[in-house]
Amino acid sequence: MASDPFELDLRPILRAGGEPFAEIMQAADGLAVGQPLRLLATFEPVPLYRVLARKGFDHAAREIGGGDWEVIFTPASASGACANESRQALSAGNFAPAWPEPLRHEDLLDPDPPEPMVRVLALLEEMKPGEVLSAVLCREPLFLFPELRQRGHEWRGAAEPDGTYKLLVRVGLSSEVARHERCERPCADCA
Repeated sequence: MASDPFELDLRPILRAGGEPFAEIMQAADGLAVGQPLRLLATFEPVPLYRVLARKGFDHAAREIGGGDWEVIFTPASASGACANESRQALSAGNFAPAWPEPLRHEDLLDPDPPEPMVRVLALLEEMKPGEVLSAVLCREPLFLFPELRQRGHEWRGAAEPDGTYKLLVRVGLSSEVARHERCERPCADCA
């Protein structure tokens, strides 16, 4: 299980006119294996993406209001089971050989986050173990991967040439078990 993110709030340093680069590098170097780094800044720190990518971090950024930004840097080795392993080359119709064709196809390019993640998780709840969901998203869903893992699902994904992200999710057995553990009395499937 991945560690909780180490949080580094750079806003006071930046508002005082300071340079937080040394603190960022010190925090990145001091993380536990697989531990993400959560930065809060007064602007989107785009140049930092390349610097930390060279140190093996993926990133996910979002504006949190008032011009402030939250960026989660996840070690690529920690997201190996999350993101990097899921980046097996996929092109239209090139699915993993052991996987059946997707039962459902969802276009999730328009909804704002976190709606695509919520919709994927809800759709998976309606599916049976082994069934596959195909989704097209506007970006790689980094925050979705830990949720899929926790629920026992498998996934594959890749960026497409048009900039979208294609995701395949195969419903896992533990999802079915978890669903029936919530039954107050045995349902037809549990009886």
